[in-house]
Amino acid sequence: MSGPSKPAVSPQTLSAIETALVRGAEGEVDFSGGARAAYSSDSSNYRQVPLGVVFPRTAGDVSMTLQLASEYGVPVLARGAGTSLAGQACNEALILDMSRHMTMILDVDPDRRTARVQPGVVLDHLRAACAPYGLTFGPDPATHAWCTIGGMIGNNSCGTHSIKSGKTSDCVAELEVVLYGGERLRLGSYGDDQYRQAVLDGGTLARLLGSLREIGRRAEPHVRSRFPDLQRRVSGYNLDKLLPGQRLDIAKLLVGTESTCAVVTEAVVDLIPAFRKRRLVVLGYPSLEEAADAVPVLLRATDHLIALEGFDGALVDLLRVNKLHLDKLHLLPEGRGWLLAEIEGAAEEDLAVAERAILEAPASARPEARIYRSDAEMGGVWAMRESGLGATALRADGGHNYEGWEDAAVPPDQLGNYFRQLKLLQEEFGYRGAWYGHFGQGCVHTRNNFDLGSEAGLASYRNYVEQATDLVVGMGGSISGEHGDGQARGELLERMYGPEVVDLFRQVKAVFDPNGKMNPGKLVDPYPLDSNLRFGPAYARDVVLPSSKLQFVFDEDAGSLQHGAERCVGVGKCRSASGGVMCPSYRETGEERHSTRGRAKLLVEMFQGEVTPASWRNEDVRDALDLCLACKGCLTDCPTHVDMATYKAEFMSHFYRRRIRPRSMYALANLPWLARLATRAPRLANWMVADHPVGRTSRRVAGVTTSRPAPQFSSLAMRRELPRAGASQADVSVVIWPDTFTDAFNADAGRRLVGLFEEIGETVAVPRDWSCCGRTLYDAGMLGRAKRSLRRVLDVAAPWVALGVPIVVPEPSCLASFRDELPRLLADDDRVDAFRQLLMSPAEFLASRAVWERPEFQLASEAAPVTVHTHCHQRAGWGADAESTLLINLGYDVRVADAGCCGLAGSFGYTAAHAQVSRSIGEHQWLPALEDTLAGGTLVVDGFSCVLQATHLSGPQSTTLVDLVSSHVVRDER
Repeated sequence: MSGPSKPAVSPQTLSAIETALVRGAEGEVDFSGGARAAYSSDSSNYRQVPLGVVFPRTAGDVSMTLQLASEYGVPVLARGAGTSLAGQACNEALILDMSRHMTMILDVDPDRRTARVQPGVVLDHLRAACAPYGLTFGPDPATHAWCTIGGMIGNNSCGTHSIKSGKTSDCVAELEVVLYGGERLRLGSYGDDQYRQAVLDGGTLARLLGSLREIGRRAEPHVRSRFPDLQRRVSGYNLDKLLPGQRLDIAKLLVGTESTCAVVTEAVVDLIPAFRKRRLVVLGYPSLEEAADAVPVLLRATDHLIALEGFDGALVDLLRVNKLHLDKLHLLPEGRGWLLAEIEGAAEEDLAVAERAILEAPASARPEARIYRSDAEMGGVWAMRESGLGATALRADGGHNYEGWEDAAVPPDQLGNYFRQLKLLQEEFGYRGAWYGHFGQGCVHTRNNFDLGSEAGLASYRNYVEQATDLVVGMGGSISGEHGDGQARGELLERMYGPEVVDLFRQVKAVFDPNGKMNPGKLVDPYPLDSNLRFGPAYARDVVLPSSKLQFVFDEDAGSLQHGAERCVGVGKCRSASGGVMCPSYRETGEERHSTRGRAKLLVEMFQGEVTPASWRNEDVRDALDLCLACKGCLTDCPTHVDMATYKAEFMSHFYRRRIRPRSMYALANLPWLARLATRAPRLANWMVADHPVGRTSRRVAGVTTSRPAPQFSSLAMRRELPRAGASQADVSVVIWPDTFTDAFNADAGRRLVGLFEEIGETVAVPRDWSCCGRTLYDAGMLGRAKRSLRRVLDVAAPWVALGVPIVVPEPSCLASFRDELPRLLADDDRVDAFRQLLMSPAEFLASRAVWERPEFQLASEAAPVTVHTHCHQRAGWGADAESTLLINLGYDVRVADAGCCGLAGSFGYTAAHAQVSRSIGEHQWLPALEDTLAGGTLVVDGFSCVLQATHLSGPQSTTLVDLVSSHVVRDER
């Protein structure tokens, strides 16, 4: 099957379309190389560079775009969050990104149990809007925190609870759409009377209904004989909605058509009652197959079952390899195959009966079982399940696993047999993969070690998926049970349905899109499944760009920044609007290029040089990285551990090599050295940056914002006041490292830390020789200088390292530099490991000394609440376990805030060009989330940037960990 010919669009045509859209559309238009690179792929194996990207604000913008496209004969594709796994969200077309502006929930009608929404509405936002009415939108895929309703309509998404809630096509009542050419229609379901009235009214609707009714008549015998009796049949068009003897449901027909027929601009969706009390029964079996064999019995065990998910031991192994949810693995019972049976009910008695029914269900293998009732424990188990795609993307050896056969569904009573036969087929081809998915509906996912980079590998891949298709069809299954067909499975539809049904699909598309310009080559008349591959034989691997060698050591990525960027598989978690840290700049701007995924794609495209230059001087990449706060949120939150902060520093070091940097970079990157001078005359230094004409002028000249006050230098630097620094002090028990922020700006806090340590009997040393971790140098890409600064750190620390004395670093960002950047910049220095092994945070040191057991410490009289806000770099590096342990043992009720990045991020918020974005992140994201977490009690905030941002934005009052711990020391008042 050859698929449609690729469009040949002249630059003049694109320029004319762009000009017309810029003049007439309310939304943005971006035909730049950077935008086209960011939208060149989705979460699949496929890559097609778009002609340009439009961000419509209104249905009128959509209509205008499709009218212009028709005039010039240009293909069009609408997409949501861009997480499609079959290639349906990328094409050589005009892309309409509906997720930036068309995000309104227009109405929630609790009486009719409906909601009217625009296509860019995020699923979790809709669910939150419906929650006060006790309602929800039923389908809930693992991407619920960032997937859009329009994308779910395009792919006919399902989700964890589809046993009870069904798939998206079951929940759509009406659609407002725009056809190719710009005509707008509202489509729903039509009984005989409505059908007749529409025909009498004439026009496009009459033509559509008449043609589709006739197709339904011709389709009836084929649907009866070739459509599997399976709820998870997502493959192909929903011809069953056109059959005679029932309402002609055009809205439901269009669900799952993947933008090949029309663009949705509004949807009326049906809501269901929200689930009530829940319980999670986790069952562990000796093997995946035995877990699958138990599925039919469990489905019959109780009517209270709302989800039956599963995964295997290989997935758990990959969670360990990729360091995902290590703190949650203890929740799983023994086994190598697990089922997660979630039940709900109105009363505890209902749940108890359902629990017993599941535990007592007959099975050939008796499972180990655990029952979880708390939200925290249930959420922990579900987090492991929802990490399936990210965990399976990378192999233990650093290679990639790929989608391509990850979405089939079979009748649940065939699931065990399916696993056994498919594993035999995998063994024949040498493929491996972990399994996870919706076992209760026979729909399972996996990613495999396909070789997509060679012609021989592609031939083997094609042979495998064709045989796997025949296996599934022979079991009465569907080759897609959730993710759609796109290009990955479009070519296989004829093996599933036969040529007559596929021709009927083609006829349906022609009714809506007679010119074949709506997302061509996907689902209907598809491109070959082994073409347009993102990492296919034509992909340039291990590209070395002209310039100096890499500064960082990318040991986990084969020594390559390109390999690091390739970690991104497009899951899209960086587009989440809440929870975690990643990605604060995307959450503020809504621009794909400001997400971790968008930046990673641009870096990958840079090494290819097709859409954006293969050069370290790449302006598209530089612009995308400009708003990266280097918060390191992606290092923890991204399921494949994309490390954009490091990639940014590396790229900037090459981009500005032998070039003049912006003034702000020099001013802020050199802050530690300037501070060193300023502490010699702190009054003069504070006057030079104060809020008066001279101070404002000096900051403006330096490119530093005047919209927030400059931090004040301490009257006496920490290292100058404290003479306890002799290298010969063999009795020293702890070194407190005078990092720049503590030394120059927060010396009082440093003195209090020294005092606390001395009160618990420690002999403290504070180095007097100046050195700096170089934290401020990384964003500017001044990595050569950072290396020299780090070597000086090792020189200064050498006497205490030789003695094995713990080194406590008060500032989290500086400790993170020592633990993260230092070993990757100075991999050739044999002093690094010994130094790093001695590093501790104040909380880690105090917890290691079990200070709560000392008689001089008085425990809290009652479990007062304490909320700990963790600095971004600490969260990415070592977390808040030590703080929690310390404060819990001091008698507090501790919670760790999940408020994201404060937005200041060191030098980022002080750069004039970034000041407003920094403030907006703090005001719109961080403070609301932080205040939502607080429930009275004490807020603990450490980290220089976080404290400053809270002060500048009039945030809640806080204390430091050291001050809170110090308040428990019983002191002699005499």
